Amino acid sequence: MALIADLEAWVAVTGIDRETDIEQEYLATLYARLDALREETAERLVARRAEGDREAAAVWQAEMARLDAVEEGLCFGRLDMHDGRRVYIGRLGLFRDGGEEPLLLDWRVPAARAFYTATATAPDGVRRRRRITTRGRTVVAVNDELLNADGAGDDGLVGEAALLAAVTGERTGRMHDIVTTLRAEQDRIIRHESGGVLVVQGGPGTGKTAVALHRVAYLLYTRPHLRTRGVLVVGPSRIFLDYIGQVLPGLGENSVVTTTIADLRPDVEVDRVDPPGIVERKGEAVMAERLAAAVRSRVRTPEHPVDIEFEQQMLRLEPRECGRALRKAGRSGLPHNQARLVFQREIVDVLARLLIEGMEAVVLTDTGESIDGGSSDGRLGEADLRALAAAGVVLGQDDHDTGPKTLLDEIDRTGLRHSLLADTGVQAALDMLWPPLTPERLVSDLLGERADGWSAADVPLLDEAATLIGQGADVTFGHVVVDEAQELSEMDWRMLMRRCPTRSMTVVGDLAQTGNPAGASSWDRVLRPHVRDRWQLARLTVNYRTPAEIMAATADLLAAHHPGTPPVRSVRSAGTPPWRLGTARADLITTLADLAAAHTDGQLGIIAPGTLIEPLAAALSLTTFPDLTGKVVLLTPGQAKGLEFDSVLIADPGEILRTAPRGHNDLYVAMTRATHRLGVVHPGQPPAELAALPIRPTSVPGSRPSPVPAVRPDAAGCGPRTSDR
Repeated sequence: MALIADLEAWVAVTGIDRETDIEQEYLATLYARLDALREETAERLVARRAEGDREAAAVWQAEMARLDAVEEGLCFGRLDMHDGRRVYIGRLGLFRDGGEEPLLLDWRVPAARAFYTATATAPDGVRRRRRITTRGRTVVAVNDELLNADGAGDDGLVGEAALLAAVTGERTGRMHDIVTTLRAEQDRIIRHESGGVLVVQGGPGTGKTAVALHRVAYLLYTRPHLRTRGVLVVGPSRIFLDYIGQVLPGLGENSVVTTTIADLRPDVEVDRVDPPGIVERKGEAVMAERLAAAVRSRVRTPEHPVDIEFEQQMLRLEPRECGRALRKAGRSGLPHNQARLVFQREIVDVLARLLIEGMEAVVLTDTGESIDGGSSDGRLGEADLRALAAAGVVLGQDDHDTGPKTLLDEIDRTGLRHSLLADTGVQAALDMLWPPLTPERLVSDLLGERADGWSAADVPLLDEAATLIGQGADVTFGHVVVDEAQELSEMDWRMLMRRCPTRSMTVVGDLAQTGNPAGASSWDRVLRPHVRDRWQLARLTVNYRTPAEIMAATADLLAAHHPGTPPVRSVRSAGTPPWRLGTARADLITTLADLAAAHTDGQLGIIAPGTLIEPLAAALSLTTFPDLTGKVVLLTPGQAKGLEFDSVLIADPGEILRTAPRGHNDLYVAMTRATHRLGVVHPGQPPAELAALPIRPTSVPGSRPSPVPAVRPDAAGCGPRTSDR
């Protein structure tokens, strides 16, 4: 029997080796074709540069970057079809030289979709799905999934070996694409043909960010016009954008612009933090109405005549003339500063007419003498000529002697208008009636704050003001992706919509994780004012990142603050239950430092309230700004949004609940960042939402023996209650 068992094992091993060799040989063919394309592209790039054709050179440079970006994981799958065809799936399409036969299908083409959606109950012509794992240019593993009537469907999560390897692998501080492990639920959203705004609502670990980025790659492939119109990806922080920075290049896309909301106005330096109440007030949509009213209030309609001195002459501007000019400027529909030019032109025309009438009119006395200094025969007098000369109008000799002048020609009128506009007295009068505005002055006056610094909440106000006065951004995009979209205020949305006239967007977020006091509590409320009913909601329901034990620990928190939100379903168990540890407040920093020092397995994220960042950074010899590549990363709940770590320690959850405007959401974010282990260290009694967590065991997987005891009650009775033990 032992001999039979050994023989079966040998057959199995040699079978695997044989299949690995087959895939290795094919992979070598693919890389040979990729190298040939790189060489051809490099030659064209050099030629275009030599010709001085910068535009063409930029195109070939982008193509070279695209080919370089797919070096890792070029091919990751194979479909064996019932009709005998064999289809390879990868990061881009490759064809035989001079032929149309594909060597490799781009994962975005329709023919490749079955790799993500085929199930045993709906095989879509697929007999076998093979996942190919590579390291560099070497095949290191193959994983086959047979799709037949006896197999389990997608709901049973058959063939998850590659997926589980990805989600349980050690974190590196950088997000990687999930193109090799997309599931049917995610694929449906990526390929969704929404013509407006697609909102993807998903709980922790459901892959919202990855889905959004893969959707960008899909749209750029299927809608080539977006490459010229541009795609913008908006994230919650620069930390987050750095974290996801490798995903799109790995999918062969290098032309996407990434930014935060605040960075949409690069001319504004954010160097101040507002209190939560101020943040909430500044984020309300009513601020747009208040800014518009403030702009309108700057325009003055005089009730009495306005006297304007020009070249020692007094010109009287009647209220009706001002009113007529104001109405014409208002009907232009232009922003304030541009409409001001219309108003100025109308008023200058009025003033020029008054001057011309004064210079050309000849009024005679009963004895035939001219009152205005002109001659009795209607010729221009010396006073008239001096006024014209002051206005820059030069008349020839014939103009002096040819009889009465009733009208200056257009050149003369233009010169007169220019002289009026250049006159400081005239300009002061015009500015008094319709002053020029700047966004900074307008916002400062409205808020009653000195412009000695700006907060992130001020940025959309400045952008709104700039739009109202005619200094708005002129860069727009064909499609916009918004990650952690629940954090955007109503004013943020107004600023973002101006960058996307087509209203084509992919919006991903989780309302249960909103931390911004001005953030969203309803998708309909923030989107309907801009797109009415042109938005659709899609949901992600499966949690691939967070172990079931940790999600179970968040149940009380979620039920208490979001009773209508169903928890997402975790696909795996880590085998390590989360724990809590009570300590004296005076020992909190030391306790956390001891726990961090004892940690050995993977990347550790320590999530703490803002008040603890500096003392913890000093104790742990870390910078206060998170380094996502470090073995230990220190950050606030807000900075942790969208990130993940092998293990997480939460410092002082009670302080997070007390000090953050939506502390329960911030705590929920902190608890759901771990892929393996979660620990909570609390001074005194734990918050009620965490009271059910078990006390820290003496030995915790992933840690060296630690000097921290399982329970550390203090003399003041602040340790865990007896009922917690």
